Amino acid sequence: MISRLFNLLGWCFLIFLGLAFMIFFAPDLNRHDLELTYAQAPSQFIQVKDLRVHYRDTGQRSAPVIVMLHGFGSSLHTWDHWSHALERDHRVIRLDLAGFGLTGESPDQNYSDAADVKRLKDFLNALGVSDCILLGHSMGGRIAWNFASTYPERVRRLVLLAPDGFPVPGQKLGEKPYDFGRLADLIQYVLPKYLVKKSLEPAFYNAELITDGLLDRYNDMLKAPTVRRAILDRMRQTVISDPVERLKRITAPTLLLWGENDPMIPSSNSLDYQKALVDSQTVILPQASHLLQEENPQLGLACVLEFIHSQPP
Repeated sequence: MISRLFNLLGWCFLIFLGLAFMIFFAPDLNRHDLELTYAQAPSQFIQVKDLRVHYRDTGQRSAPVIVMLHGFGSSLHTWDHWSHALERDHRVIRLDLAGFGLTGESPDQNYSDAADVKRLKDFLNALGVSDCILLGHSMGGRIAWNFASTYPERVRRLVLLAPDGFPVPGQKLGEKPYDFGRLADLIQYVLPKYLVKKSLEPAFYNAELITDGLLDRYNDMLKAPTVRRAILDRMRQTVISDPVERLKRITAPTLLLWGENDPMIPSSNSLDYQKALVDSQTVILPQASHLLQEENPQLGLACVLEFIHSQPP
């Protein structure tokens, strides 16, 4: 009798799991449909080695070049507000980094710092860009400062928005803080829009500013073909390392820009960058969180414009 009861309960549980999976199952979205929505002009695609890169190249061709690198889970659309202002006096290039957006996963599935830097170098070479003002947010900030450290002659100025690099409280050197084991594989199949929204809310000081359009875009980009698989690979390959010696090799004047209320990469990390960088200045913006370029675009943009138009030291 008891064994029959447990057997029945077991079957009920499996049926429940099956129904839940059917309800929340979220397969990759259709690439053609996504490109119709998110890759209209001025979007372009370019084949760089074995990677098809989605990018936008706007502004004046003969003007100084600004290259913009988005953060984890984001896309080139995070710079929509800033790029429109910056392209008045600059050539502005922004791209979906490997593993994200309409670029999707890298065929070699290598998301190390060295691989990210090489892909950026190859991309800039393909576009004929010898040097630039380099701007990066969060994960894109980590790629930006690693690139500026590896190729200092190619970066005129460096703008880092809440850059990844130093351990946050609770992290230790050598750890893989984002490796959550095989359970994380579920995001390839189950990713409710509600969870996407909850993951965005801490990145805004005022979560009420998360519009339906913004949420739709993040949700769609996370469900673009191969992106969730690439996200898992990047999370498992991310190792906390000491960035100090690499930061010391950066020669470009650097602006550190942070939201005071950033819970993801706290503004206190700016002190570590100040100690390591040869030439830097820091601006902490009040009532701003991690995605300050989307929540309150004009606030941070004013600082960036002042920095890039200032006379070199």
